[in-house]
Amino acid sequence: MPPFDKHLFICCNRREPGHRRGSCDPHGTEMLQKAFKKALAERGVKRVRANKSGCLDQCEKGPSVVVYPDTVWYGGVTEADVNEIVDEHIIGGRPVTRLLMKE
Repeated sequence: MPPFDKHLFICCNRREPGHRRGSCDPHGTEMLQKAFKKALAERGVKRVRANKSGCLDQCEKGPSVVVYPDTVWYGGVTEADVNEIVDEHIIGGRPVTRLLMKE
């Protein structure tokens, strides 16, 4: 199999409830990562990998997703945003500006 063109790293880090930094996957369901995998599969996208990630150290801006090699960071991502990211950025090549992580 050829190497992947892109990798999506989806933070699935969990912290105890009420932690001052928050948690990207507070219930430990990995639903955001599963939603990306499903959206890619439904569109027949083969050379993009949706990886579970540990802490991306952007907890206050999470749930966090980073796309490499594009080095595009998304913050506050929900399952409702997944199709837009896949369609616009992964397939269309245009990052979703409303979700870009603020510096």
